[in-house]
Amino acid sequence: MQKKILVISKGAACEEIKSILAQIPIPAESVCTADSVKKKIRQGDVACALFDDDAFSGHNDRCRAESLALLRESKKDFIFVTSSPSFEAIDEARNDGAKEFIARPYNHREFILRVTACYYGNRRIACIGGGTGLFNLLSCLKQLPHVLICSIVAMTDDGGSTGKLRESFGILPPGDVRRNLVALSNAPILMNEVLQHRFKAGGNVFEGHSFGNLFLTVLAEIKGSMKEGVKSLGDILNIQGIVIPVTDNLVSLGAMFEDGSIVIGESKIDMAEDRNPEASIKKLWHVPEAEASIDAYASILNSDTVIIGPGDLFTSVITNLIVKHVAEAVVRTSAKKVYVCNLMTKLGETAHYGAFEHIKEIIDYLGGDYLDYVIISNTRYSSGALKRYEAKGQFPVGAGDLRKIKGITKARIVLADVAHDMELVRHDNEKLKKCIGKLLDVRTG
Repeated sequence: MQKKILVISKGAACEEIKSILAQIPIPAESVCTADSVKKKIRQGDVACALFDDDAFSGHNDRCRAESLALLRESKKDFIFVTSSPSFEAIDEARNDGAKEFIARPYNHREFILRVTACYYGNRRIACIGGGTGLFNLLSCLKQLPHVLICSIVAMTDDGGSTGKLRESFGILPPGDVRRNLVALSNAPILMNEVLQHRFKAGGNVFEGHSFGNLFLTVLAEIKGSMKEGVKSLGDILNIQGIVIPVTDNLVSLGAMFEDGSIVIGESKIDMAEDRNPEASIKKLWHVPEAEASIDAYASILNSDTVIIGPGDLFTSVITNLIVKHVAEAVVRTSAKKVYVCNLMTKLGETAHYGAFEHIKEIIDYLGGDYLDYVIISNTRYSSGALKRYEAKGQFPVGAGDLRKIKGITKARIVLADVAHDMELVRHDNEKLKKCIGKLLDVRTG
């Protein structure tokens, strides 16, 4: 007997939910009273439930409380649905025992992904980062079976095509989310190449722009926000996961260096012009202060695994952790926390940093040692690759003295061959997939 999803709702809202669920081969049955919830759970054919809080809005407080208590006592996984999302609502739903949180209006594809993950007990992985590092991580994770990937993407990029579109249209930067969407895409190779294509001509109008960035800008204007534009492009590409801007606020990244100098703008921090590129960053902030998007907060808090990095330590990774409520969600979630350490140092951000310094910065910005695993590469690079990077002032991030690292974190330190240096030094998809799959006890084939 195939188990069902129990939909606790009524009226038009219930019919909307059932019409979406009709798109997947999972049976659903709806109820709207505590007595019927109790009866159906006792029958033993309920795999998970979907609790529509709007069905109890303004009345039926007793029925609402009894239904939630029954779900909690049954230990059935359930999804909390509401049209009034807030940080407080997410916390309340989690305290009531909800495994997942979905806000109206629904994106049908994302709704189905979250419901399917709950029904089959798939592992929910929240990835936090940006840039090429997050692209490579997602490319490897989407090969793992029985996982739901939620990519939480940095929103402070202000260089190149992204910077021009951000300035011209006042939109959230499209570059990193576009790369993430491509990484998780199931679209034909040609479609992905089209989105990654960068114009080499066209003067001030097109030259230097990525087509994908322009496409996202169009979708953001049509749908009313970059958040909805990202969801729409995810639909078009049929991505294997969910991509979420870490914040809905348009912000800039600020940094103060050990010599007292202050730089505003991610690209200026990144390029390290007109300052000492070996100076360490002592403080990072957003102008104005950034607040986590509801989707980002809920996805981190309700995840089974949180993976932080890899990526430029400050401008791609920590820029997410300083968004209000993000570090809080990472700390409060019961998920296992994995930090994937960078492969190479970077002038302007992490000159002379080893693994110890990278890990210490993550711990400091989280406000304590909450890591469970740290993956550090022990790949042996070719002399040619080392010379190319040394010419740019970059060096491998070595593990160094493990006793020193263990002095600041309880995390299990995983030294593994997870990289390659075929053209650039990068994390290797297959190697990293096997390493993370082993940590998460997921079969990798």
